[in-house]
Amino acid sequence: MILNLVMNGIEAMDTVTDRPREMLIRSCEHESDHLLVAVQDSGTGIDPQNLARIFDTFYTTKSQGMGMGLAISRSIVENHGGKLWATPNDGPGAMFQFTLHVGSEKEGPLIG
Repeated sequence: MILNLVMNGIEAMDTVTDRPREMLIRSCEHESDHLLVAVQDSGTGIDPQNLARIFDTFYTTKSQGMGMGLAISRSIVENHGGKLWATPNDGPGAMFQFTLHVGSEKEGPLIG
């Protein structure tokens, strides 16, 4: 799932030639029992008109896209009790973030 977000960011930056192409991946504790992961790129960004639909199955903005990657990613995150969303950057590009519940040792680790 993280690979899908990273590959989408790389593709979004593919045509950028007039500024640095940068990707930032970070994680942190979110609240007391969740992990927050963010994948941010300096690519072409997300058209506000498409923002509401980018997680819909079979919806794509790519000429060769199938519209499955983000829908599957959101489904995986939600099936594990998390949330996946996207926001435009203040400057160029976009940021995709997701949260996942981090269970106690009794529950077993979600990640690891």
